[in-house]
Amino acid sequence: QVQLVESGGGLVQAGDSLRLACAASGRAFSTYDMAWFRQAPGKEREFVAVINWSSRSTRYADSVKDRFTISRDNAKNTGYLQMNSLKPEDTAVYFCAVQIRHLFGSTLYFSPRDYDYWGQGTQVTVSS
Repeated sequence: QVQLVESGGGLVQAGDSLRLACAASGRAFSTYDMAWFRQAPGKEREFVAVINWSSRSTRYADSVKDRFTISRDNAKNTGYLQMNSLKPEDTAVYFCAVQIRHLFGSTLYFSPRDYDYWGQGTQVTVSS
């Protein structure tokens, strides 16, 4: 069982920055790939970014590439999403998730269906 708790969301203006954190319970966090997803009202949950267990591989949605950076500190059991140059269309609830079914694999996964544990989400609102 893995528990994930997001923090760092809030209300900001367009162009501002936020850093989200995802604190994980358990000693095996360092073996899990971790991702961030977001869900805006009336829309499906969408992929934002993923980082593999060793931090050697990352991928981003085109909509956030060059603005967002995913990272992790396995010693602290914490993942991060640095969000710069925020836009109103980034407004959503942001969720972190980990997948445990493909440990140490070479493939990164972008679908919510591939993730096993989720946090409760943190709201990010960007005003224009």
